[in-house]
Amino acid sequence: MAVSSVRLFNSLYPPCASLIAYSTLHSGFPNSLRYNSFRVKGGLVYSISGSSRVRALVKGKGERTEDYPLAGDSTDDKKVAESWPRSLQRDFAGTPYVPVYVMLPLGVIDRNCELVDPEGLTNQLRILKSVNVDGVMIDCWWGIVEAHAPQTYNWSGYRRLFQIVRDLGLKLQVVMSFHECGGNVGDDVNIPLPQWVREIGDSNPDIYFTDREGRRNTECLTWGIDKERVLRGRTAVEVYFDYMRNFRVEFDDFFVSGVIAEIEVGMGPCGELRYPSYPVKHGWKYPGIGEFQCYDKYLMKRLKKAAEIRGHTFWGRAPYNSGSYNSAPHETGFFRDGGDYDSYYGRFFLNWYSQILVDHGDRVLALANLAFEGTCIAAKLSGIYWWYKTASHAAELTSGFYNPAHRDGYALIAAMLKKHGVALNFTCVELRTLNQHEGFPEAMADPEGLVWQTPIFGQV
Repeated sequence: MAVSSVRLFNSLYPPCASLIAYSTLHSGFPNSLRYNSFRVKGGLVYSISGSSRVRALVKGKGERTEDYPLAGDSTDDKKVAESWPRSLQRDFAGTPYVPVYVMLPLGVIDRNCELVDPEGLTNQLRILKSVNVDGVMIDCWWGIVEAHAPQTYNWSGYRRLFQIVRDLGLKLQVVMSFHECGGNVGDDVNIPLPQWVREIGDSNPDIYFTDREGRRNTECLTWGIDKERVLRGRTAVEVYFDYMRNFRVEFDDFFVSGVIAEIEVGMGPCGELRYPSYPVKHGWKYPGIGEFQCYDKYLMKRLKKAAEIRGHTFWGRAPYNSGSYNSAPHETGFFRDGGDYDSYYGRFFLNWYSQILVDHGDRVLALANLAFEGTCIAAKLSGIYWWYKTASHAAELTSGFYNPAHRDGYALIAAMLKKHGVALNFTCVELRTLNQHEGFPEAMADPEGLVWQTPIFGQV
């Protein structure tokens, strides 16, 4: 199965008031967009958005959706789907039922945690309900809810929004957004990390991901403090868990009634499980390879310890010849064909760098399952498709996906997600390799090849 993000434009509202829909589409359809237009009708004009992503259920070999009843007529589709085991409620492959969720604007809740224009939003939601949309997707921003003091949460605006959604008979997919909003493509509002976290960062900037030049990325916290008590006596993962647990208690009535259908857990920049290796704020431009983001003192300490355990203390450093944000692979000694990425040291470093990513996902999702037991949980993974046709896959390596031509860099991630019973939201599914070649032939991009390789789409 696959999920695509579709931008809806209603003739009654200007483009700035548009919403984004996430629809579960059967990947076997020759024209999934046409299939979706059959499901969503009633005067809305839509087109594929640049922020599209695929949703997939991570399954093992031998597991078949055919072992469960297929939906028949449209009236009973939801009842059939809801009777399946929790792990398969996300999998609608082979059925005529396609759930559609619309992503609300980023600024629907302001920084005082108040609902912006509730009347206008209610009218838009009524339109969505009238065309049979299933629900909406909303970011719950850490920087808004726990803004001023640790473990002091303000959910007031979200409660009012959720009540409107419930009263209209819609459902909710809620994103636990532990990252900054602003500075990325599509961001039209600015929501920084909580003020009390930024105050800690002023005196200890190593709580942020750091590049070789020492530039800090304040979009999210480094995974190096996952187990370090530097956040007023708590570790980063404890802070995330407390936030998720408080959300679960605060909105218990919405969980019990089934209004909250799914929780997506943010685990990095843009809510994606990756390193912030290509930040626009630091001058990155497509198709630059990006830079490694492990120069904060906490990750460097862990790298040095890993090198000592390996018996090569001089390996306790990041590559010195990996270029800069806008380099091409062939311009660097590390990523060029036959470069150091494939040396003994290069393999050690890339294994360590990618394992940090997997370990972070494992910790956070384990706690998410504790906080949201019985609720469908999802994670988002970025599709890094540029330089895919080169041997090193440099842009993937700097993002934390150890996926050069001779190695499968996604199998461990898929296994980790399967371990926690988590669905995957995967970006870039709507992109076509031919179109990328026409626009940026030098990027050696292959989004279709990346999607085909990724094990969650049927190759596990």
